Amino acid sequence: MKNYFEDSFIRSISVKKDCINNGFSSLEDMGTVISDSILSGGKLMICGNGGSAADAQHLAAELLVRLRSTHNRRPIAALSLAMDISTLTACGNDYSFDDIYERSLLALGKKNDCLLGISTSGNSNNIYKAMKAAKEMGIKTLGMLGGDGGICKDLCDISYIVPSYNTAAIQEAHITMGHALMEMVEDSVLEN
Repeated sequence: MKNYFEDSFIRSISVKKDCINNGFSSLEDMGTVISDSILSGGKLMICGNGGSAADAQHLAAELLVRLRSTHNRRPIAALSLAMDISTLTACGNDYSFDDIYERSLLALGKKNDCLLGISTSGNSNNIYKAMKAAKEMGIKTLGMLGGDGGICKDLCDISYIVPSYNTAAIQEAHITMGHALMEMVEDSVLEN
């Protein structure tokens, strides 16, 4: 009988070990870009497709509210571009679901901001369009991607590509690196 739980943990650990072997210099660079953006009056905008949209909301909440119970601090400027259900469905109906993040970014983004796109394949059109618009606006583009980085890779100023094609394992690595990235940003903002 297949052991779903043990197999899942072994797969997740294996992918995370591959991430460790690849190093984290690009994530450290992302942390610096995000911190610099926030310290210069900008904000972090995050978008993700599917389950990664929930990760985007989760990570934005870590900065807006509180990441660690030992750090009571002012809110840090971050938001998820996965807006309310009315905005999502109106855009899907009136334009396209591929346009949702681009439209939000065009309305809310400004030059000192940065955009973090999360896509397990790197081929999410809604993430791609938001990154393209961000580049045109002079907004730094960051990507947490998977597989070979897909179409989004070339639009990123900095990207980290999880070396896997297994969606669940990529998402698990993304949330682990996302928490570490938010800790780095929080520490940097508190130090300054």
